Amino acid sequence: MSTNLDGRGTVSLATYLFTRLRQLGVRAVHMSYPSYNPIYAFNGHARVKGISALFTQYGVGELNALNAVAGAYVEYSPMVHIVGCPARKTYRVGGVVQHSLGDGKLRVHANIWKHYTVAQAALFNPMTAIELIDQTLQACVQESRPVYLEMPSDMVTVAVQEEPLATPLHLSPLTNDQEIEDEVLETVLNHIYASKQPYVLVDGLAASDQIVDEVNRFASTTGFPTLSYTFGGGIVDGSLPNYHGIDAGKFGTLDFTPYTSTADLCLLFSPFLTNVNMQSYTNIPPKCITISFGRKVIGVGYAGTLSLYVKSVLRKLLDKIDTSRLPNVQKALSPPDYSAPIYQDTFNLRLSSHFRPKDVIICANATPLPGGRGFVLPLDVTLIINSSIWLSIGHMLPAAQGVALAQRELNTGGRTILFEGDGSFQVSAQELSTVIKHKLDAYIFLINNSRYTYERMLHGEDQEYKDVARWNYLMTLEMMGAPRKGEGDYTVDTYDVSTWGDLMPTLEDSKFWDGKGPKMVNVRMDLMDMAKRFKPVLKMQGDLLRADPGLE
Repeated sequence: MSTNLDGRGTVSLATYLFTRLRQLGVRAVHMSYPSYNPIYAFNGHARVKGISALFTQYGVGELNALNAVAGAYVEYSPMVHIVGCPARKTYRVGGVVQHSLGDGKLRVHANIWKHYTVAQAALFNPMTAIELIDQTLQACVQESRPVYLEMPSDMVTVAVQEEPLATPLHLSPLTNDQEIEDEVLETVLNHIYASKQPYVLVDGLAASDQIVDEVNRFASTTGFPTLSYTFGGGIVDGSLPNYHGIDAGKFGTLDFTPYTSTADLCLLFSPFLTNVNMQSYTNIPPKCITISFGRKVIGVGYAGTLSLYVKSVLRKLLDKIDTSRLPNVQKALSPPDYSAPIYQDTFNLRLSSHFRPKDVIICANATPLPGGRGFVLPLDVTLIINSSIWLSIGHMLPAAQGVALAQRELNTGGRTILFEGDGSFQVSAQELSTVIKHKLDAYIFLINNSRYTYERMLHGEDQEYKDVARWNYLMTLEMMGAPRKGEGDYTVDTYDVSTWGDLMPTLEDSKFWDGKGPKMVNVRMDLMDMAKRFKPVLKMQGDLLRADPGLE
């Protein structure tokens, strides 16, 4: 710390920024050079920790980050993207410098980020820099979306006031107009009390909306049959007797449409209505029976929507609800069948029995994504990480690195378990070296069917360009520096399996689940194997892609 002319304490601008990040719970900053893998890692880290930070260099570094940050923006993942950029004088004179477009227009990259972040700050003025930092970080947390900070090289050590650091950022839940909130609560309660066949439907934005606890309390208190959309996997306590898993409509492991199609009330929490999440829009509840709870909007049937902050509404709803006036509903359905041959359907069900509380399950943007809908989750699984709209191939292996780092920081005892496709693995395999470098623990189940099966289902089974090169996947860990057995307690274990006879002894070995270091299981499956219930969905999507819209 230094002291300026008026005697008040100062710190460097960089110290101020990183102190604020630490106050928000950030304990690691990811850095990106040529690869976008660290950006995916910082995405996974943010989903577990609640916020994450990334440092890139101007131009080439930040544009590499654009793909991953765009996915975080659309799927509501809070990230702080800090860009180290040229000195302020370079901007004033329009200098032609490395990583620019060579025309002296140095703000062109920053302008792009207005479309992919919820707030941006150019830290060019020492008099306004700390206020901009505070406002931008506050927006990141409250909106649960990425933000963008430009840090010129000559601003890093500039002295700024230290005093504001003594006051935490204002991150309290936003409040509603009490009169409007009370009217909406009365309307919602009247619909609940009048219903005969209600159900609860939960989506993945409940995490970023910060209402996971409230949603679980509501499901537990009412006992209403409760389902999740794919993106909402892991939000609801899987031990609740009235929770029945993922709603995949008529394509699900269990078909809930006989109940949902005749329901008279759907309480829909944090919806994210995309074609992937909604089984090509086949399982959206009718608007006339739906009360929808979004982050800032509550909609009641055809009556329209009101701007209200959902967390406040749900807390009051839980306080006011009279359980003696709730309808009697069916609370339990028959469990799924675990005794089946080794295909992805049964593979996912059997693996579910080995999940533990606080585990984080990660499903790659390939056949593991629909396969993960068959998971049966234990009590208090932290979350399932998947993508519902961005679907960038290669995303989830680096994301698993970020998750594993966050798990170490949180020290909850939870494990990082990745279900990866072979094609996805080939996109970002080098991120294994970061896992090994930092001695992180992770389980990687590689679904090896030698092709982009997901894409073949969309574009045709006989498209040879959808084949992938045949790697010796289990050698990649050693190639990237993993120690051999006997070289300490951080070692790599690899397994090559093609039948349940190969796999079951491994799954039933406690040392497999409790050991240190990465463990990679190469699971060989049929060329076109994927979750059977999802094949009609992809066929429908493929037909739409190939449809001739005709001339306008």
